Order: sequence, then C-alpha cells, then structure tokens
Amino acid sequence: MDRRSFIRKAGVTGVGAAAAAATLAAPAIAQSNPKVTWRLASSFPKSLDTIYGGAEVFSKMLSEATDGNFQVQVFAAGELVPGLQAADATTAGTVEACHTVAYYYWGKDPTWALGAAVPFSLNARGINAWHYHGGGIDLFNEFLATQGLFGLPGGNTGVQMGGWFRKEINTVADLSGLKMRIGGFAGKVVAKLGVVPQQIAGGDIYPALEKGTIDAAEWVGPYDDEKLGFYKVAPYYYYPGWWEGGPTVHLMFNKAKYEELSPAYKSLVHTAAQAADANMLQKYDHLNPAAVKRLVAGGAKLKPFSQEIMAACFEKANEVYAEMEASNAPFKKIWDSIKAFRKEHYLWAQVAEYNYDTFMMVQQRNGKL
Repeated sequence: MDRRSFIRKAGVTGVGAAAAAATLAAPAIAQSNPKVTWRLASSFPKSLDTIYGGAEVFSKMLSEATDGNFQVQVFAAGELVPGLQAADATTAGTVEACHTVAYYYWGKDPTWALGAAVPFSLNARGINAWHYHGGGIDLFNEFLATQGLFGLPGGNTGVQMGGWFRKEINTVADLSGLKMRIGGFAGKVVAKLGVVPQQIAGGDIYPALEKGTIDAAEWVGPYDDEKLGFYKVAPYYYYPGWWEGGPTVHLMFNKAKYEELSPAYKSLVHTAAQAADANMLQKYDHLNPAAVKRLVAGGAKLKPFSQEIMAACFEKANEVYAEMEASNAPFKKIWDSIKAFRKEHYLWAQVAEYNYDTFMMVQQRNGKL
C-alpha cells in the first residue's frame, strides 16, 4: 500500500468521523439547552438596586449557564403590572415569573405571609435554615400550589429597621391613631394597639410621607431607606423591625410553566434562586453599615423601640396567631413548623453566636476595633 495514499485516506476518514460526531452531538446539546424565554415581574423599582437586583442575578445566572438559551427578562414594578400585583399576574399567566414578597398578598389569606416574614418569627439565618433544611420550601409550596404557583427563596434583607416617624414614639399610647405604612399582616398586630396600617408600594411611600397622608413608614433598612429619602420628611428612625426579623423575598413561577421545564432546567432554577438568595443578604450586610452612618450624619435620629412597646407588640402578635391558628388550617400547619424550629434556633443562637457577637460589640464600643 502506498504510504501517502493511506495517510491521505486516513485523514479524510478522521475528518469525516469528527464531522459526523459533531452532527450527532448537536441535537443532543440543543435538546439539553432548549430555548426558553420568560418574563418576570418585579415588585420593586430599579432604583432599589439590591432588592430589585435579586431578579437580575437570577436571570444572569440562568442565561450564562445555558449559553443564553434560558432567558428571563426582568421588568420593574409598574412596567408590566403594579408591584403589588406581581404574584397575581404570575398566577394568571400574564408573566411566567415574579420576584416579590409573599406577605404583600396576606389580605387574600394570611398564610401567604408565613413564606416571607411574620412578627417575632426567625432572623435571616433562622428562616433560611427552616426553608432549606426544615421543610419550609415544601410546606410553603403546598400552599402556593393552590394559587397556581411554585416558589423558591430569592433574597433576604436581614432584620429590618422599625421605620421612619414624624414624631418620637416612646410609649404604647403614642401609637394610637398613627397612620403607618407597614407591610404584611404586621399591620393587623399594630392595629390592636391603635395604629392605622397602610399597605403602599415602595415607590409611593415618600410622597405619602411628604404629603402627610401617613405619619410613619417602614421599608427595608439603611441602604434602601437612604435611597428613598425618608429622613428628609420623617427624621425619627426606629429599630428593630420586629415584624421582619429576616424576610424572604421569593421568586415565584407559574406552576404550569415551571412544570414544563426539563429536569436540568429545574435544577438550574433552584441553583440560581439560592445564589440570588444568598447574594442579596450578603450585599445588604456590606452596604448597610456605611448607609446608617450617612443617615445619622444627615440628621436621622436613631432610636430603639422601648421595651414597653416591644413587649406590647409581642403580646398582641401572639393574640393574632391564636386567632389565625383557630380559623386557618394551612396557616396553622406552617406556623406550627416555624414555631417548633424557632424554639430550637434561639436556644442555640444564645450559646456561641450571641456570646461571640456580644463580646465583639463591646470591643467596638470601647474603640478597640
């Protein structure tokens, strides 16, 4: 056999084999990363880059992991639907997904709020432990399924601030008649103490404070509150936001659309959502320290709620829970699970974590850090 002829023929065969392999492989790759295009309605304005940005992190990760084949287009509050109707639009199929806080919809059923945050519940670490390892995601999705939705944690702000007030609030009596923007069914708790709760979307809070439509408002924490400028019209900044010890921001999906996804895409959705969840909390922890210093320098008067107010709110919250447990079986099922874990979480938290943090805070106050 002619050696050069053999090499020439072998080379052609090798190239042909490679081409054939590529031809065979292409459909498999296409099938593993099919084209999916979703629209996502956020409950937040773009100006709140950290909380709004959670949906952008989710979208970016899905696109990058699929070579651009899984696209989720994020729309800010009001661009497609009002911020407080994002979940409703997802249920209806107007959009395939939303990024929202479940307690916005508590008026339809208080069980909604348990997926996000309720008064005197868990902090951010605690609620995430419950969601991911205490059965919380599955329990909440049992409820969301009745709404045509599937949900995953997609962000957390950490414990929030107690809000901005036009005047000092020192006693329970000072709450009587106060018109306050307050999210979730925390409004039902403070109503028992004379507060007139208002549910207003983030972008509408400042004008309501400025015009005197409301006397106080809570939003998130220093970084976002600074952006919205509340300190200019309501200088008293109280803490802590006992109704939001660690509120979960959810990514919710139209259940039928989610079920259409391949197992690989479902796995990616879970991974990207958990990444967005962790990233948001980390970013707030990074941004809030500098923001609170700027707010105080700008005239904000930082004050803790009195122990009288905290104790009264705790008592009224337990009254509300007793009412809910007696009348709402889905609420009771989830709340029982949270309560059981809450008891264990705070038992452990006061051992190593509390003592380490307390020691370090004392060093900070003594100027040694």
